[in-house]
Amino acid sequence: MTIESNSIHQTDFKFDRQTNFYRGKVRDVYTVDDQYLIMVASDRISAFDHVLPRPIPCKGQVLNQTAAFFLNATRDVVPNWVHSSPDPNVTIGTFCEPFAIEMVIRGYLTGHAWRTYKSGKRMLCGVPLPDGMKENDRFPTPIITPTTKEDVGHDEDISREEILAKGIVSEADYIQLENYTKALFQRGTEMAKERGLILVDTKYEFGKADNKIYLIDEIHTPDSSRYFYLDGYAERQDNGERQRQLSKEFVREWLMENGFQGKEGQQMPFMPDEFINLVTDRYIELYEKITGLKFERAPEGDLQERIKRNIDSAIGELAG
Repeated sequence: MTIESNSIHQTDFKFDRQTNFYRGKVRDVYTVDDQYLIMVASDRISAFDHVLPRPIPCKGQVLNQTAAFFLNATRDVVPNWVHSSPDPNVTIGTFCEPFAIEMVIRGYLTGHAWRTYKSGKRMLCGVPLPDGMKENDRFPTPIITPTTKEDVGHDEDISREEILAKGIVSEADYIQLENYTKALFQRGTEMAKERGLILVDTKYEFGKADNKIYLIDEIHTPDSSRYFYLDGYAERQDNGERQRQLSKEFVREWLMENGFQGKEGQQMPFMPDEFINLVTDRYIELYEKITGLKFERAPEGDLQERIKRNIDSAIGELAG
């Protein structure tokens, strides 16, 4: 079986009572009755705001089931959009009007924050950064560095002050988003520590339905979060060594090694089968390490037919 035939690259379903469809970078999103969202986690993978040309078998299942695990584990912290997960690649929940920002929270100086810091800047999204820090050092307290949500191209950094001045989010709602973001990150940090990990940074998306704020989309997955291994973290920092990461950073590193960072004029490198299989294995490893659960591959066969059948059955139950 080829990689392509054993993957969900995209779906083009038509459901009873379907009222909308949207294809994101990695998810195909269907709306039913203008009331329910059906999110199909495909096996597409993105990096540097580009969707890579070949799918990664099992990636969608890993993301969907990791998100389901953490959404269920944080229901007491913030209400979320999920009703059910009728298929390994599918989540169904309440349709919410999304806020036009992503709430990025960082516990450590790494990734984009480090690149900003290394350039000499000491302000990120209106948040002052302390002097004298090294890459991967822990912030005194986690910082919130929001971004805009762009359908095309790069999400852009934005400050709390700009969000409020532009009326993107009301002040009352934004205060609630900040509180939810901090509480979720605290819970995620505690859960990561139990698994011998450090939750380094992550992002949360929120929406509104019936004037109530809900946590939407995925949380604490390898696509939306970065983890370090807790064991040896302090020693590696003291010795100026690279931290052991549990994230999809290794995909970005492979792309950079092959001359691609999403910049204009750069050619997307070809992804050989060997590398794709390695990415699959790493995603499964991520799932098992982050959740503590054994990954069970969904049955092989006609993946599209299986997903469609399970969603149809779930829609029938919603009608009831």
